[in-house]
Formats: sequence, structure tokens, C-alpha cells
Amino acid sequence: QVQLVESGGGLVQAGGSLRLSCAASGRSFSSSAMGWFRQAPGKEREFVSAISASGISTYYLDSVKGRFTISRDNAKNTVYLQMNGLKPDDTAVYYCAANYRYSGISRSPNYYDYWGQGTQVTVSS
Repeated sequence: QVQLVESGGGLVQAGGSLRLSCAASGRSFSSSAMGWFRQAPGKEREFVSAISASGISTYYLDSVKGRFTISRDNAKNTVYLQMNGLKPDDTAVYYCAANYRYSGISRSPNYYDYWGQGTQVTVSS
């Protein structure tokens, strides 16, 4: 049984920073591809970033490139999303997701088998 627990969300002013963490348990984290998604009220869930099992490959939504950085610490079974230069449009519930079948990355939510409960990020203008 895989469990993903996000933390680090909160309220921040525009231009500020937050670091989200997603702690995984239950299976071999080092062989899993990980992703971050977000969902704003009234909108569909949106891909934000992904990282391969090795951490070598990463992928970002165009609107967050240069502001967000995904990373992972396989020794701690944790994936991070460092968010800098936050904008009000970044306001959403952020979810981490895991695929333990493949090590490569994907922006499709259907690729991921396990999801966390989400953490709220609110950016005020």
C-alpha cells in the first residue's frame, strides 16, 4: 500500500516562495516516477512538474518554468517542489502523484497510480 503525504502549502504574497514536500511510504520510492499537479476551483487538474526515478529527467508546465524546481531525495523517500516568484494564478490545491511501474516521466494524470490528499497554496496579490 503506497501512501503519499504532501506538506508545505500555505498563504503567501505574490512574489513569495514555498517549498512543497511529498513523503512516500509503502514501496520502493527510488524506482518511481513522481509528478506534481494542481487544481484550482472550477478548473481541471493541471500538470505542473515531473521527475524521473533517477532524478535526471524533469519536465515543467511552461508557465512555471524558471520559477518552480522539482527535486527528490530517494534516501528520504521525498519529492519536493520549490516554488519561487509565486503569482495569484498559482493558487490551487497541489497534489503529488507516483508511478511505481515505470521510471520515466509523463504529464498525463492517467500515468500515475497513486495520489496524495493535496495541500492548499494560496497566493495573494
